[in-house]
Amino acid sequence: MTHVFHRNPRLPLPTAIGGEGIYLIDSEGKRYLDASGGAAVSCLGHGHARVIAAIQRQAQSLAYAHTSFFTSEPAEALATRLVQSAPAGLNHVYFVSGGSEAIEAALKLARQYFVESGAPQRQYFIARRQSYHGNTLGALAIGGNAWRREPFLPILVPAHHVSPCYAYRDQLPGETEQQYAQRLADELEAKIVELGAERVAAFVAETVVGATAGAVPPVAQYLKKIRAVCDKYGVLLILDEIMSGMGRTGHLFACNEDGVVPDILAIAKGLGAGYQPIGATLAHDRVYDAIVGGSGFFQHGHTYLGHATACAAALEVQNVIAEEKLLDNVLARGEQLRSQLRTRFAEHPHIGDVRGRGLFVGVELVAERASKAPFDPARRLHARIKREAMRLGMLTYPMGGTIDGVSGDHVLLAPPFICDAAAIEQIVERLALAIDAALTLE
Repeated sequence: MTHVFHRNPRLPLPTAIGGEGIYLIDSEGKRYLDASGGAAVSCLGHGHARVIAAIQRQAQSLAYAHTSFFTSEPAEALATRLVQSAPAGLNHVYFVSGGSEAIEAALKLARQYFVESGAPQRQYFIARRQSYHGNTLGALAIGGNAWRREPFLPILVPAHHVSPCYAYRDQLPGETEQQYAQRLADELEAKIVELGAERVAAFVAETVVGATAGAVPPVAQYLKKIRAVCDKYGVLLILDEIMSGMGRTGHLFACNEDGVVPDILAIAKGLGAGYQPIGATLAHDRVYDAIVGGSGFFQHGHTYLGHATACAAALEVQNVIAEEKLLDNVLARGEQLRSQLRTRFAEHPHIGDVRGRGLFVGVELVAERASKAPFDPARRLHARIKREAMRLGMLTYPMGGTIDGVSGDHVLLAPPFICDAAAIEQIVERLALAIDAALTLE
């Protein structure tokens, strides 16, 4: 008997009682290799002594002070650390408790920016189909995942969507990456013109698509072309790096690899590595200055934003990543993971694509490789793979509805930055066994 309202009340769950490095341990003593970092969260693994000590020190001196009265030393230090690595101009950090809150803050900040700038008619947000930006109402409204949105459509603010950058399925035969990127940029421009350029506030996109499609990176020049379209029409660019940011791709900010500076950027998950709930919204000088030079007050806020203990934990996470040069390991182990997956599945009839950046990797499954036809959604192959992987002592992050919210299956892998070469080999071996076992189940 449980009194916890679990997200899936019909599904009995093992009880996690401990964590050690890349492993989680349940109450029966079984160890699980955490190959997904939960949901791309646990970038330093579990039980990291330095982070735990930082939390203890901060809790002993100051656990919490409401930000309408005080700032705190860890919040100030963490903001400075983030700005030092952020794309140029993103000099202002608004701390929240998680990814959905970071997106809510981004949407409200974009709207208030235009109100303060004398353009209150700018009210429309454009995002991409098969995007996911969070489960609060604003984030869910802007997201493009049909399955998640459908039950709540009557209470969602209308949003507008264009095609994702999903080369495996949508790049045309004979079409170069540059041509594909231009076609998508042209589609965004057409949507802005259709809605009325003077009424569009922002375009929202995940730098690398996470949960809904499985670590789908943009093709070369895509984000630069999108940035150019936004600039042409005075539309803000909001990048969502809640999953892909904070080193997950081998760069602290994923968009640095693309050479693009957004106006607003959302981060979470790996920011605190799961040791405390924390997220943040970074704002460009031009956005911040409009608020400060206008009303001087951002009409937004939550009780736990800028939480001192959460900021102390996140700051120590960032210290560890920098001092131990873990981003170098992310790049090396990520290359190893993708290479070994492609080798292992080179002749596999049901593996359509292996993709990603750094230790952010997606494996897409297909019923037939040549046509890329998906499995029948009723089969729930992704759920079977998750169960089989757990049976084998490994945690993965599979998802269904990869293509359109209904059809398609993929597995997302996001192991801790501390993985060594042997751990990557174990992940590949256990995933292969889990997939083959799931495919044989009827």
